[in-house]
Amino acid sequence: MTLSDLNELSSQDAFTAFSSCCSSESWIKAMVNARPFSDHASMQQVALDIWNDLNEQDYLQAFEGHPKIGDVNSLRKKYASTKGLASNEQSGVNSADESTLVELAQANDEYFDKNGFIFIVFATGKSAAQMLEILKTRLPNDRATEIQNAAIEQSKITALRLDKLLGLAT
Repeated sequence: MTLSDLNELSSQDAFTAFSSCCSSESWIKAMVNARPFSDHASMQQVALDIWNDLNEQDYLQAFEGHPKIGDVNSLRKKYASTKGLASNEQSGVNSADESTLVELAQANDEYFDKNGFIFIVFATGKSAAQMLEILKTRLPNDRATEIQNAAIEQSKITALRLDKLLGLAT
């Protein structure tokens, strides 16, 4: 899809397209209403500006659209509708050794229990060991800090998915 195609979609089709990039309904609706975009850079800036103006509930809704890192069954279930855009985001876990995967799963559970939402990280290009290290570094943070950290990571994920939507990334 080109930017022109995206600009010309019906509101319903644009909602569907943007929902493959982020699960926050507030973000999706704002992106639909922000069209037409003059160019790729302005679309990405608008997406970020909208994201930064959202509230904690909107962020949590977006986070719910992600599987736990390393949870393959959750990945399959939650990404059924966004498979094309999200399929390679956690590929670093595919080659991880069993002990790293177990430790990653345990740390993810601990993070969730502490914060009430899953650990969000821009996983593209990161190995399971790298994601585990990032998770261990962030685990001691308080919830407010982690909402902000996760929101920053989510914005990176959304930007990549927007590029994938337009065929500008794989």
